[in-house]
Amino acid sequence: MPDDTPQHSGQARDQIDVQLDDDLHYWAKKFDVTPDQIKEAVDAVGSRASEVEMHLKGSRASTNADQEARGAAAS
Repeated sequence: MPDDTPQHSGQARDQIDVQLDDDLHYWAKKFDVTPDQIKEAVDAVGSRASEVEMHLKGSRASTNADQEARGAAAS
């Protein structure tokens, strides 16, 4: 199976460049999220794909009530 990971002028395979539509759409499809969710995750944790994936999995693995409880506990 061919590797469809976008290759852009020396860009590391584990970096997401949200300025490039090809990157944005590739990673959105790979992680089964929207391009906007990719942008939000990159804003939150940086452009490393593995960190973005963990962030997205963490945000989908809990309910809104769980997120609110964590926010209240942090205050």
